[in-house]
Amino acid sequence: MSRVGIKPVEIPSGVEVKIDNTTITVKGPKGELQRELHHAMIVKQEDNTITVERPSDHKEHRSLHGTTRSIINNMIEGVTKGFEKKLQLVGVGYRAQKTGNKLILNVGLSHPVEFVEENGLEIDVPTNTQITVKGINKESVGALASNIRSTRKPEPYKGKGVRYEGEYVRRKEGKTGK
Repeated sequence: MSRVGIKPVEIPSGVEVKIDNTTITVKGPKGELQRELHHAMIVKQEDNTITVERPSDHKEHRSLHGTTRSIINNMIEGVTKGFEKKLQLVGVGYRAQKTGNKLILNVGLSHPVEFVEENGLEIDVPTNTQITVKGINKESVGALASNIRSTRKPEPYKGKGVRYEGEYVRRKEGKTGK
């Protein structure tokens, strides 16, 4: 049995969950999320809890059991608290600025890199070396943060680049002279 999949998901007050066959809709104080779940998973709502059951012990059903429960839990957490990813720019001359709904990065390339806020996502620049991505959908927050990081990943010699807050960059030793 899946250790994650068998746990019931608690629905906090102020959150409304609607299940139609394979579609789940979650409404909360921060917004509304809708997702299509796998047709084989059995999702039941009883009072203030949601349980996920699998129809058989096939490998596919076992792997989808915990995943489906985590997706539903993340949807509920997203509409109540929201998600955020913080990024740091490390390097001389590396900076970020926000104009309107665009994030402009200067990270040592021949041109500035622009990112536009997608629907439901918010990009915040508290200082010119810090970026915060906020939203209610965990998957899209992580994807946008990953795209921003991929413009200039941290390199192992000087540690320059865009990294997640608290990310450890393994450093290498440079060349030694004779």
